[in-house]
Amino acid sequence: MEGGSRADGRNPNQLRPFSCTGNPLHRAHGSARWAQGDTVVLAAVYGPKQGTRKGENPEKASIEVVWKPKTGQIGRQEREYEMTLRRTLQSICLLTVHPNTTTSVVLQVVGDDGSVSFHMM
Repeated sequence: MEGGSRADGRNPNQLRPFSCTGNPLHRAHGSARWAQGDTVVLAAVYGPKQGTRKGENPEKASIEVVWKPKTGQIGRQEREYEMTLRRTLQSICLLTVHPNTTTSVVLQVVGDDGSVSFHMM
């Protein structure tokens, strides 16, 4: 690939085509469809609902993240994705606004041509 185009015809400095659609899921409180090339991820948010998860501080809101791979069981990599996203959301959300509640974020990988993977630091 030195200096030439990639297997899909893109130049080395070209990103895959990107699109994002808001609220494609009607039963979720909020949702989005993110696509980059043949990688597609659906995200849904449910809540806040009353009660926190066991072991969580009831004076703050709790955030639950579920990462579902395109196929197969949830493994170690998906658990790391869940933990990273949960920590990120906890750091940017105002957890004291809705104490003793849980908000669930569910991500479903619909297609993956390599854009989903990221490396943990």
